This record gives sequence, structure tokens and C-alpha cells, in this order.
Amino acid sequence: MTKWGIVADLNRCVGCQTCTSACKHANATAPGVQWRKVLDFETGEFPQVNRAFLPVGCMHCDTPSCMDVCPSTATRKRDDGIVTIDYDKCIGCAYCAVSCPYQARFRVDKPSSAYGGKAMRHEAMREDPARLSVAQKCTLCVDRIDAGLAEGLVPGVDMQATPACVASCISGALQMGDLDDPDSNVSQLLQEKRHFRMHEELGNGPNIFYLYDGEISDVAPPETVPMVAEPVGLAAVSPKLQTSWDWRAAANFTFGGTGTGLLAVTMLAAFFGVELWSAVFLALALVGTGLFCVWLEIGRPWRFVNVLLNARTSWMSREAFAAIPLFGFGGLAFLTGSLGLGIVAGLSGLIFLYCQARILQAAKGIPAWRQPELVPLMLTTGLTEGAGILLMLSVATGAADMFGGNLPLLLLGLVLARLLFWQRYRAGFRERGAPSAVLAVFDNLRMDVSATPQVVIALLILAGVVMPAGGDVVLTVAGLAATLTGWIFKHTLITRAAFNQGYAINKMPARGAGKSATGVQPGWRKA
Repeated sequence: MTKWGIVADLNRCVGCQTCTSACKHANATAPGVQWRKVLDFETGEFPQVNRAFLPVGCMHCDTPSCMDVCPSTATRKRDDGIVTIDYDKCIGCAYCAVSCPYQARFRVDKPSSAYGGKAMRHEAMREDPARLSVAQKCTLCVDRIDAGLAEGLVPGVDMQATPACVASCISGALQMGDLDDPDSNVSQLLQEKRHFRMHEELGNGPNIFYLYDGEISDVAPPETVPMVAEPVGLAAVSPKLQTSWDWRAAANFTFGGTGTGLLAVTMLAAFFGVELWSAVFLALALVGTGLFCVWLEIGRPWRFVNVLLNARTSWMSREAFAAIPLFGFGGLAFLTGSLGLGIVAGLSGLIFLYCQARILQAAKGIPAWRQPELVPLMLTTGLTEGAGILLMLSVATGAADMFGGNLPLLLLGLVLARLLFWQRYRAGFRERGAPSAVLAVFDNLRMDVSATPQVVIALLILAGVVMPAGGDVVLTVAGLAATLTGWIFKHTLITRAAFNQGYAINKMPARGAGKSATGVQPGWRKA
């Protein structure tokens, strides 16, 4: 088999950005979009200062998380390891962008020019409408590779068949070749020199390898990368707030979670003889509103049916499939009053809610989302919000007495469970670390699912249960607070705490007669 990869020699790279320019010229990328770029790392303190230039781009991973999450199967991996995008299938959901730990994917929604205003002639000539509003990234110049192979050329050896970035490198820092061939240029380099791969701990198997020479000057294992919470001069390589998903995506998780939680709790109550069909209608309306909001966000909304194409690996596809019985059985249950159909709809809603939680957890590129502890937290907060809404509805419609005091106690249990899972979620940051900006966002929240507001809600519920007069008002406030704190948390999680992975350099290369030094992971700290 053949597996194409790139080896970057950090001792040779001079940071000239020629590869960046060559890539932009070869692929006519939009202003501000760089499929290949070179990062500048400077660490240490005078007089012990280290500097390195790090070429980055799509890593054409062995296990690309972008391909696994893609709901439309637009992202594929060829037999030779090159990860491609079918622009005609992509719906522009940007799920791949938040799932890439290397910030290698982009979405451009409208044509733009380098200097604003009217596009220059060469920009207009090379504009590719198929790339608008869909995902795009480095293709490893697959057209050059395929054309060269057809002519009997060897990629990585014959420059006509070699990616533009590699062919243009003035210092020979970039080499490209077949990683599966032990005699290839890249395999020989990897056998002879020490190397690392960025963010290898995430399990993607990136196929850009970085060489660093020199004697190891520290006792820490090579894979240990120190975190620097407040990097000086490293802002460009520190985690940045993702811009692919905004309030519309947050609305899907907010209303979808509340709606499915409300449906599940309502059906649980109906199973024990308490039916409130207005809650079923509201639940479906909330889920539908969330899905409509996310439909507004995707770049190619009229291709939405493609979301059903990858139920094998994509949790977004699975969410879409779960929505079918949710609305089908839920709508029939509301119209007919059938408890059996309602229970099936409620179970479908729980599957939908679980899929939503897994959508976030599968997004490897966002550290605040990929924590495994987020899944039970999202499940419990959806159910808590649903119970809060049902409690408010039961008080407003005079049906509170039908629950015999059990609904407030159910909400109390869910509030305490949500608090427990929140604590476990935050404990995960203490174990694994997180972008310091993420921790600052959560630390500064005042109305969310953390301890103080949840304890206040619990006390309100207890007070409402025991109060002889005015208890309904207190319970309504408790239900509203339980719902709003969940909404605030989810909106914050998607729009304010969603910082990407950033970049890291495992080892600073040796310079001259010097020694290699420990690398750095800028903008990270333990909670």
C-alpha cells in the first residue's frame, strides 16, 4: 500500500512562508484562508531563548475525526491516505471544522477579494463557486500527485508530481513521500532522526512528522509538553474561540435538549396516569425550533437531506434519524392521545438527546466539548430543563395537584444529579488540563449549573413543597431557574467556552551546536 505523508525538518525551516504563498497560488484560496502556514514559536527567557518555525496544515490523519463526524460522507480518505472533500455532497455544517484538532478546515460563505471591493481579474478567473459555503482544506495537491503518477513520475522526487508547498520550500525543510515504503525519502528520514507528531495523544494519527535534532536536554519523556497558561508572545498559536458554530447551533442544543427532556418527563408522568398533552406539543415545538435554527446555520441548507448519509459513524446523522420517530410518533400521540405512541416518542427523544451529547463529545477539536463527562451532564441538564418546564406548566394549568408532589421531588433529584455531573465535568479539566480561557469563562459564570445556583434552586423546591401558601409561585420560580441555568450553560458552552485545541510543539529543535529543548503547549493549564 501507499500512504503519502510529509516530514518537516525544524532545523531547516527558516519561517520564510514560501510554502504558504505557493499553496495560496496553487489553490486560489480566499483572503484569510491558508491551507498551509508556518507558525512561530519562541520560548524561554533571555539569554536562554529558543525559536522554531512549524509548518502546519491538514495532517491527512490515519483516523481523521473530520471524516468520522461528517454526516454527508463528503469527507473521505483515499487508499493512499489523502483526505478529500466532495464539494457537491457537503452541506456546510462545519462539524468537521470543530472536530479537527489542527484548525485545518475552513468555510467561506461568499466571494471576497484581497483588497475589498471588486475582485481583481485573476481572482475572478480562479473563483470556484463549488467551494463556497462548504468545507475546504489542504488536498495535498492531489491533482498534481494523480497527474504525475499517470505520467510515471514519483511524488516527492519529481517536483511536478509533488505538492506545491514541498516543491517550493527553499531550504529543503519539507519532504513528501510514501510512509509505507521503507526506502522512500521520508521513511529514511524518520529512521535516522528523532521526530514527533503534534497532538498525537488525541489518537488521530497525523501524517505530518516533525524532525528535531540534537541531544535531549531534559529528563521528561518526549511526549510530555509543558502547559503555559499565560503565554508571552505566543498568542498566535494559543487556543482561539471557534467561529464555526454560533447561537444557532447553541439553540439546537438548548431547545432540543429541553424539548426531549420535557417529552420524556411528560411520558413518564403519563405512564403513571397523569396526562398533560399540551406539554407534548410544546416539547415537539421546542425540538423543531432548535432544528430550524441549525438549518439556518448550515452553508448549503437545501442539501439537508444529505445529513442522513453517515449513520455508521456520525452522531449528527444519528440525531437526524432519531428525529424521524420523535416527530412521527410524537405528532400522532398528540393528535390521538395514545399513550403507547407517546412512550415510543419519549424513548426516541431520549435517543435524540443522547445523540446531541455525543455530537459534542465527538468534536475532538474543542477541548471543552470532547470531555467524556460532558455526556451525562448534557443528558441530565436536558431532563432537568424538561422537568422544570413541566412543573411550570402543571402549576399554570392547575394540574400540579395531579402529580401528588412527585414532580417537584423529581426536579429536585435531577437538579442534584446535574450538579454532581457538573462537578465531575470540571474535575476532568483538573486531570487533563484545558485552555485557560475556557476555565476563565466557567469560573466567571454566576447563573449556570454550578454549585451556588443549583443549591438555591434545590432550596426553592423544598420551600415550595412545604409552604402552606404561595408554594406554587415558589415552585414556578424554581422550575424557571432550573431551565434558565441549563440554557445559560449550553449557550456558554457553544459560543463562549468553545476554544479550539491551539497548537503545540513537543520539542524545540537544536540550533547550531546547541541542544534540543522542551516544547510548549501555549494557553493551557490544569483547572
